[in-house]
Amino acid sequence: MNPINLAEKFSFIHERWTPKNVARLNDYHVKIVKLQGEFVWHSHPDTDELFWVHRGALTIRLRDGAVRLGPGEMYVVPRGVEHCPVAEEECEVVLIEPAGTPNTGDAGGERTKPTNEWI
Repeated sequence: MNPINLAEKFSFIHERWTPKNVARLNDYHVKIVKLQGEFVWHSHPDTDELFWVHRGALTIRLRDGAVRLGPGEMYVVPRGVEHCPVAEEECEVVLIEPAGTPNTGDAGGERTKPTNEWI
């Protein structure tokens, strides 16, 4: 029964856009990821997706606008809403979503990462 130290867990991540699981909550995974640059436009037809910024700044582009998040702020992208995360500088983000949810949602492609990696 040890607490999860996010700063310590983030120190083990060296590749961007590659989420790692740090906890399981019922049928959900709590993931951490380092982001920089622009991701792919995608949606998750069957689930909402929570973005919680731990360090840095993140913009979540939506087709009808954008949401900018700073440290300690979070945003839930509703299921089926197309979005594109963008980080001008490296940021650290916590994601909460159902276990097995692909990071690229319905877009697929070469940026899709495994959903079962733990750190």
